[in-house]
Amino acid sequence: MEFLVLLISIALMIIGAFGIIFLKKPLDKVIMFSILDAGFVLSVVLFKYLDVALFAALIGPLSTVVFILAIVKINEIRKNKLVCGDAE
Repeated sequence: MEFLVLLISIALMIIGAFGIIFLKKPLDKVIMFSILDAGFVLSVVLFKYLDVALFAALIGPLSTVVFILAIVKINEIRKNKLVCGDAE
């Protein structure tokens, strides 16, 4: 049973990593980061590092929110540059 859970966690981490690398849209990358984070937390729990898993489970959603806020801010800056004519 543990081997099956380990394969699932490795698959989630690989899918998330390749998604981050190969997808173009920033929000798709955030979704893939969440998938990678889920696989990481699952593997940490499997190896019985529950304190690290608790910390990762608390920091994961917080970092996702920070990524989304950064994407929104970057899009606003790009939109303002296009309106002002400063686009390069």
